[in-house]
This record gives sequence, structure tokens and C-alpha cells, in this order.
Amino acid sequence: MPALSPALADQIHSVKAPRPDDGSDSSQIAATVKEVLEAVRARGDEAVRHYSKLFDKSDVGSIEVTAEERAAALAGLDPQTRADTEFAIERVRAFAQAQLATILPLEIEALPGLHLGHRVIPIQRVGAYVPGGRYPLLSAPIMTIVPAKVAGCDEVIACLPPTAHPAMIAGCHLSGADRIFRVGGAQAIAAMAFGTETIPAVDKVVGPGNAYVNEAKRQVFGPVGIDQLAGPSEIFIVADETGDAEMIATDLLAQAEHDIRTRVGLITTSRALAEATLVEVEKQLKTLSTAPVAGKAWADFGEIVVCDSEEAMIAYSDHIAAEHLQVHTADPHAMAAKLRNYGSLFIGTLASVVYSDKCCGTNHTLPTMGAGRYTGGLWVGSFVKICTHQWLDARGVAAVAPPAIRQSASEGLEGHRRAAAFRLQG
Repeated sequence: MPALSPALADQIHSVKAPRPDDGSDSSQIAATVKEVLEAVRARGDEAVRHYSKLFDKSDVGSIEVTAEERAAALAGLDPQTRADTEFAIERVRAFAQAQLATILPLEIEALPGLHLGHRVIPIQRVGAYVPGGRYPLLSAPIMTIVPAKVAGCDEVIACLPPTAHPAMIAGCHLSGADRIFRVGGAQAIAAMAFGTETIPAVDKVVGPGNAYVNEAKRQVFGPVGIDQLAGPSEIFIVADETGDAEMIATDLLAQAEHDIRTRVGLITTSRALAEATLVEVEKQLKTLSTAPVAGKAWADFGEIVVCDSEEAMIAYSDHIAAEHLQVHTADPHAMAAKLRNYGSLFIGTLASVVYSDKCCGTNHTLPTMGAGRYTGGLWVGSFVKICTHQWLDARGVAAVAPPAIRQSASEGLEGHRRAAAFRLQG
């Protein structure tokens, strides 16, 4: 990512730094994934079953979840869990519908007789990877499947590890998945990218996963689309002297419990708040049931920096481009307007990342590893194509043909020149 200017870098002081990058070699992951992709492409379902046994220790039997199994998973869902899941689905659906309403087709007459436009076309078939993880994350299928259905995709399939909690099948069903398959890991990405006897090839693969899933998405990109290459989760909080150390520590640890590689941090203009947060995090870890995960993430990837000025605080935040960025300042809306690099912004102390993670309506599939500098997260627009078109009458040809003829001639492209000139002869 771009370096900070020396003047601003001198205004940023570390109170707690993350451990240095160990430079872990990912070549073995890449080689394993390449092998899996090639095998699934060549042997289809047989290879999928082989790798399910090898990696997931599971004999999947029937790869596709049947209607009866969907019904059983739904029946086994606790009523309150189902109600909460349906609440989250409706919130995500409503926001996606509002977003889709802003993406409009276009028709203009740029010059007399020259008509230009674009159409908003849903992607035909989408594959949603739904991670298993340590916990049944019921929000995961909602974030990938619901926006695709709102976008109008013809078919949305879901793949989830065969060891996933049955509630995850219910979540995929309630979210609107047309078909659900018991296959996880790199073999799931391969199956969706290339197709097998059972699993249809898709046009785009979306959804987060582990390092093997991420690498598989990287390797299949091109023949199929992907949403993004996601790293471990991230949360940073921008705060001034009005920040509350207890609240900040609570929010940092809530995200840290996702994974031991979660990156969490505080960027503040207040040294007193920085030091109080450092103490508060250690205090809360003593009573947090997920401390074995959250504590390691904090120890290895936790960060606190103190900035001499608001300008330096903003610059450092934009430098990090955090996946989740919370704003805890005296005037959070004014501060939010000055920030530009993030996955999703949480304005004010009442806007916790957990609400977006679960059920408030915005998508939790967001850019990490600095990708917030050039892209946003998954949204309904990820499931449509904006495709241009044009049509001309004689007046339009008279306007654009002469410069096209001259440009083609100057470039030495005689075929182009002839094609441009041909329409002037009518």
C-alpha cells in the first residue's frame, strides 16, 4: 500500500504494534490448490468426494442437499433463531432492493442520430461459498445469496462444507438458494468454476473462506468472476479524546474472536485513551470465553497508534483502509466525511460492527488487506452487469464516420477505415 508522507509519518506513534509479518510461504497452499483444481476439472464428482474425505474427513454420499433434507434442517431450527434469521434476511433484502433501485438503465441521444445507452443485466448463475468455521455463522449465506436473488440472477447455488452445522443448510434455504451442495474448500470453488456431473458451472463465485478457498478463487479467476480475495477480518477505530476505552476494547475483542489472524486496532489523537484501551483489553480478556482466539489475535495483530493531529489520524486510517472502520469522535459525521478508504464505515458510538455482521442490512463481505483503497464490499451491484449499446441513423453516421476514418488511416488500420467509410456510401 502507498507509504505515508514523511511529515505525517513523524506524527504517528505506536503504543502497541502488531508482530512483524513472518513472510509465511504460501507456495505449498498454491500447489495443493492447483492439484485440487486440476483433479476436479478432470474427474468431477469423484474428485470432489475424494477431497471431502481427505480434507473434511467426510464421506458425503449424495453431494446435493435434497428437498427433504432442507425441510429437516428447517424443522430443526430453533424458533427464535429462525425468527432472527428471517429478520436479518429482510433487512439485507430491503437494503439490496433500495440499492438496486439506484442502478438504472440509460438511453441518451449524444448527437443527432447517435444513440448510446446501457442495460442492467443480472448475472445468469452465481455460486455462493458458505464457510463452515468454528461456529454456525447464519449470517454468511444471507450476505451472499440474498443480494444475488434481489439482483435477479437466474440461479443461485450454495456450497458449504459437509461438516457444516445443519442450521447452515436452513440458512441457505431461507436465503433463497436454488440448490445446495455439501462440498467445501478448494474443491467447492473448483466444482463451481468448472462444473461436475452434479454441480453446475457458474458465472461468478462469491463468499469468504480460508486460505485454500481464497487461493482457489485466485486461480480460477478469469474463466469465472470472483467477488474479491479476502484476508483475515479487520477492525480499526478512529477516536479522539471523547472515546470510551471500555467500549473500544469491547468492539476490538468482538472482532478479534473471529480468527487468530484478525487485525484489530485503535487510531487516536489521545494518548490517555490509547493507554486506557490497552489496559481495558487485557482486563476483558480475563473473562472472555473466546480469549484463546481473541487474545492471540490481539497479541499478534493488535495495534494502537497515537497521532499528533487529526490530519495524521485520517491519513493513517486511509493508509490502513480497514475492512471495518468505526468512528468514535466528538462529531462522527463530520469525521466520516473526511475518510475515504474503508470497507464499511460505522459512524458514531452506537454503530457497532456486530450489527452489520449479523442483521442491520449492510453486507459484511468486505475488502481486506488494503483493498478498501480501490473497491467496496459485496452488494447487489456485484450481481449485475452494466453493458453498453449503441445505434445510429444516417445523421449519426455522418457525425462519427469522418473522424473514425481519419483515425483509422493514421493508425494504418485499413480494414477499420473501410468499415467506417462503408456506411457513408448509403
